[in-house]
Amino acid sequence: MSHHLSSPSSAAPAPLPSLVARLRAAGCVFAEDEAELLVATARTPCDLAAMTDRRIAGFPLEQVLGWAEFCGRRIAVDPGVFVPRRRTEFLVGQAAALVRAARRPRPVVVDLCCGTGAVGAALAAAVGGRADDLGGGPSPLIELHAADIEPAAVRCARRNVPPATGRVYEGDLYDALPPGLRGRVDILVVNAPYVPTDAIGLLPPEARDHEPRVALDGGADGLDVQRRVAAGAARWLAPGGHLLIETSERQAPHTLDAFRRNGLRAWLAGDEDLCATVVIGAGSGGPSS
Repeated sequence: MSHHLSSPSSAAPAPLPSLVARLRAAGCVFAEDEAELLVATARTPCDLAAMTDRRIAGFPLEQVLGWAEFCGRRIAVDPGVFVPRRRTEFLVGQAAALVRAARRPRPVVVDLCCGTGAVGAALAAAVGGRADDLGGGPSPLIELHAADIEPAAVRCARRNVPPATGRVYEGDLYDALPPGLRGRVDILVVNAPYVPTDAIGLLPPEARDHEPRVALDGGADGLDVQRRVAAGAARWLAPGGHLLIETSERQAPHTLDAFRRNGLRAWLAGDEDLCATVVIGAGSGGPSS
């Protein structure tokens, strides 16, 4: 078992040796760190016992705790919802750079296949806000929209992307979005499923057993959803808009091909430390790299 959370602070309560031993026996590689997080999060001894039992049963640590650390923020993670991965922080960084370079003062950002809404929430935080004209506090620097096909993910995303930050919709890819967004999207950021169907069984049990298959299964070669996104992007992107999709290093050439077949000028960005690969496409009038 593994997790995507940072080590707890030194101020966290010391874990019980018996708890560490139970977690280690269950295969938790970072048993001591996980024990500290469980102890720090549990409200009562009964709560701690229930959380420990769920973790030992194989539930992802983030679902047990109810949150994941992502881009320095706590993102709510509900049971049965895809857990945001640390490598996806690179996707956020690439999108944030393009948001800052956007031509419009309040660029339109769409987080498609949003899951918990982690990417959109982190992106909104990364680019910050400004004091609004009415003096009512900061207003977001982006017009954020997010969508997912999974009802549980949408409910979770609405906790992480409150109305003051953006709007979250339920539906299949572009079908979920308001028609008024067509031709207006400056940044289309997507973490679509890209695990080949036959490889689902090779994933860690906490992923294959406790995360929705629709958030993992990308079809025979893992690229079915990416191809659908690329095929529809031109109708939704604003002039000079960008599409960014997380993929794997092995699949990247095929993702690039899907972008180019649909009229986008495309290139790769990567981060070896995070094992992250992102394909970026520029629509008509956009800069290339």
